[in-house]
Amino acid sequence: MSHSAPLLIELLTEELPPKSLKRLGLSFSEQIVQKLITDGLAKVDVQYRSFATPRRLAVYIAEVFEKAADRDVKEKLLPVAIGLTPDGKPSAPLLKKLASLDIVDFDIRQLERQGEGKNETFFIQLKKKGIALTAGVQAALDASIAQLPIAKTMHYQIHPGSKDAVDVQFVRPAHRLIALHGTQVVPVHALGLHADRVTRGHRFLSQGEISITDSDSYEDLLKTQGKVIPNFEERLASIKSQLQDQANQDQVLMPEALLEEVNALVECPKVYSCKFEQEFLDVPQECLILTMQTNQKYFALTDEAGKLVNRFLIVSNIETTSPDSIISGNERVVRPRLSDAKFFYQQDLKTPLIERFEQLSKVVYHNKLGNQKERIGRIILIAQYISGLVSNHFQDSVELTSQYSLLCERGAKLMKADLLTDMVGEFPELQGIMGRYYATHDGEHPEVAQACAEHYLPRFAGDVLPTSRVGLILALADKLETIVGIWGIGLSPTGEKDPYALRRHALGVCRLVVENNLPIDLIPLLQFCLTQFKSDEVQQKASISDILQFLKDRLKSLVKDSGNMSYSSEEIESVLANIKGQFNEVPPKLQAVHHFQTLPQASILANANKRLNNILKKNVSEDVGLVNESILELSAEKNLFTVLQELEPLLKAAFIAQDFASSLQYLTKVSAPVEAFFNDVMVMDPDLNKRRNRLALLNQLHQQLNQVADLSQLAK
Repeated sequence: MSHSAPLLIELLTEELPPKSLKRLGLSFSEQIVQKLITDGLAKVDVQYRSFATPRRLAVYIAEVFEKAADRDVKEKLLPVAIGLTPDGKPSAPLLKKLASLDIVDFDIRQLERQGEGKNETFFIQLKKKGIALTAGVQAALDASIAQLPIAKTMHYQIHPGSKDAVDVQFVRPAHRLIALHGTQVVPVHALGLHADRVTRGHRFLSQGEISITDSDSYEDLLKTQGKVIPNFEERLASIKSQLQDQANQDQVLMPEALLEEVNALVECPKVYSCKFEQEFLDVPQECLILTMQTNQKYFALTDEAGKLVNRFLIVSNIETTSPDSIISGNERVVRPRLSDAKFFYQQDLKTPLIERFEQLSKVVYHNKLGNQKERIGRIILIAQYISGLVSNHFQDSVELTSQYSLLCERGAKLMKADLLTDMVGEFPELQGIMGRYYATHDGEHPEVAQACAEHYLPRFAGDVLPTSRVGLILALADKLETIVGIWGIGLSPTGEKDPYALRRHALGVCRLVVENNLPIDLIPLLQFCLTQFKSDEVQQKASISDILQFLKDRLKSLVKDSGNMSYSSEEIESVLANIKGQFNEVPPKLQAVHHFQTLPQASILANANKRLNNILKKNVSEDVGLVNESILELSAEKNLFTVLQELEPLLKAAFIAQDFASSLQYLTKVSAPVEAFFNDVMVMDPDLNKRRNRLALLNQLHQQLNQVADLSQLAK
């Protein structure tokens, strides 16, 4: 094995895009390391450390060889049909291929053959020389730069105006390149730069250029002389720790995306505490928090009760013992932003939310589906339909049912009205949230105000669900209207494309129904939704069966990923096979099937049901009718009939009570009679009456076995 030493590669640039820095740093490192491993210059388990700051991408690899070991490789040549002439001699293409591998004198018998017929191919065993360090590092660097996840590149020149000018294309202008193998510079090049050992530290806190004596000293020299923490994660941990320290008794709001973006803007992070005027706290705190986070990259603070305080934290790129000017400068900068938020809020309050409803006719929803006001008209009818469906579930009186119908109508008219406010126009992320504030200010019913925000829920996997009934109903109506309408204009999800987030909406529908145990049959509900669209195109393209299957696919992923219980794919398939539109029945049925699997009779009944399926499918044309007890002659079939008759009222009562576990438990009583039947009775008797009667008996058994789930899916 050749001599090894640590390898350091650094690319010094202008400020890199902050939102992309983490991905750029990881990609730069991983691509270089992987290429060196592939070429045999590094071991598969080699240790490495990635670096990414606003002005550099770098990687330190603990052990890289000066030369990769030689290795035996099998080289694919040509198909035998092309490699040989009709008289069995090497063809010109084969000779050319071998010459490209520096093979001149050879015996055709040395070549290996693999495959048969037209697929038979020539291979040759070669000793491939290991790649040298410089060539390997150059290849790795080139591959890494070529595969960086760069959304948009810049074009610039190195040495502009001179005869040595080089046109370069990269994410940002690059200024220096380091490639050190131990103490030695590796003579590679990239982006018009030639490698050396010199870098630069912090723009303001370091003193000029820094010469890196060896690859091991890189990180320490950057920290001590350059005043730079080069590792992304270490810098992030420092920011988090400082934020917590500066928060004192308050709680600091630290969204991960904001942390990473701020981390990508600084090389020497230092957190300072700032204040703003108390009067701004009269504005809804979500507005202030968002403007600080989005526009200024500041960290808001709340008290123990979660209420915003008039203090915020900044992450500066300057560490100083006299930060007064930094603090006052940031306090001065944030004030106009908070004033804008206050102005937008006060202006919005002058117009009641309900007065904005008519203006929704000017907001296009989709050119094939009309404007937002027309859409709200559909949602109102769907919501009132759902409200009627769930009134029994909530045990409402006639008066309360009517009241909720009116509340749903009012909530639907208000729920999108905040799209026309100045605040949401400035911060679209606040839609719904501001609607709740404005509706509350206008004196709307508390559930109506709450629904303005809650109808968007759940917005993502694991998000909370609506807590109010009006919010729940409007959330369901909103999502179903979107799914049916968008599906109806031919924009159903395909592959990875889902521009209208129908998968997210469908998952939301499943969660709303299942987690609230709503006894809603989605088939007539989807049909009702479809009738609200007057477009012939929607009526023709919105297939209820396709939409229902789409929802069931999301339901499958929902129960599969449920953290409460782990179900096998067979258990899930057995339940979903019998589910049509009553999604709320899935969890209790799954629990029942899961318990059923532990019973000794489970496999007997599952296999019997599979056999039943096959028999009944083959004889689907038989007009079996009902079982005629007088025709039964064998004790096995009589016994099975008797047990089924005894079970029928028990199973019916258990199913009505949704006691699915008891239903399956009762079925165990039929396991022994079923085994005896299949052992002693010939179903396909030559006598037509006996055959049809036995098929009728099996059909009755099949219906009882499959009330809760398709047990054949559990067969091994």
